[in-house]
Amino acid sequence: MASTAGTVAVMGAGAWGTALAKVLAEVLEGAPEENRAPDAEIRLWARRPDVAEQINATHYNPTYLPGTLLPPRIRATTDAADALDGVTTVLLGVPAQTLRGNLEQWAPLITDGATLVSLAKGIELDTLMRMSQVIVSVTGVDPSQVAVISGPNLASEIADCQPAATVVACSDSGRAVALQRMLNTGYFRPYTNSDVIGTEIGGACKNVIALACGMAVGVGLGENTVAAIITRGLAEIMRLGIALGAKGATLAGLAGVGDLVATCSSPHSRNRSMGEQLGRGATIQSALEGKDGHVVEGVTSCESVLALASSYDVEMPLTDAVHRVCHKGLSVDQAMALLLGRSTKPE
Repeated sequence: MASTAGTVAVMGAGAWGTALAKVLAEVLEGAPEENRAPDAEIRLWARRPDVAEQINATHYNPTYLPGTLLPPRIRATTDAADALDGVTTVLLGVPAQTLRGNLEQWAPLITDGATLVSLAKGIELDTLMRMSQVIVSVTGVDPSQVAVISGPNLASEIADCQPAATVVACSDSGRAVALQRMLNTGYFRPYTNSDVIGTEIGGACKNVIALACGMAVGVGLGENTVAAIITRGLAEIMRLGIALGAKGATLAGLAGVGDLVATCSSPHSRNRSMGEQLGRGATIQSALEGKDGHVVEGVTSCESVLALASSYDVEMPLTDAVHRVCHKGLSVDQAMALLLGRSTKPE
């Protein structure tokens, strides 16, 4: 018997949260009426009242996902209690470094037994925790209730209904399959995986490597260089992931190689485009100011990823170079020279 499609909360109305809210609403709308709960909707929590008001009034989110018409089953709200009331599936779409603070406020409002889904890609700065660990730490839920969605998923392309695939990782296969069904459309294909660690490490590290690729392009280097950075970046990600207990197959799949290639190659990638700006001589501050409030996770993640790698005695020279540019005043030219000057060794 088919499960009943019900209300889902998406906490965060940025580009990715809004794009997934659209996917969820389309699947909900397409469910047979007898398998859809009465008044089922997708509740989209927005931090900014103007964003929520515009979504409800016009069915557009021009601030974060311009040009995309949103289904009427999406209802935006700035009231977390309203968004979370009675909901058993919660997608957490706020930036990685704000997840803990937001969850501390939301935890008392979350329904017992709910599935909590991390959409953020990062490592928490102070604790070096992955996002699923932060969720467990704050809410006290069993780790089996926590899932992660990650993959080569540029929000603007998914909003345009371009074919894409993603990974839904959860140690509870039943919850993973339920999420898979909620997100499965003709253009968006979710694959399930039990390797939460690998899925998260791939997502957190790829933003840092994308910054490095952008820097290389910004200083005028070509496709050979970018390919080398992507390949050696993957080697860094694999070393760290396996040290933490990830499976190599996960990092060779959508959540690893797939996400890495998309983020390092696309002009729509905020991390890649910021790296290009830095390579052309922009300062960190001026480049961030040009993002209009959009978070560039790699700028912070390079610091926490490097610290995590150091704690496991894992060498990550590309990540170290990006960290020095972003936080230690090293120029992009100096960073490239350092990388090219490393001693040669077997691959």
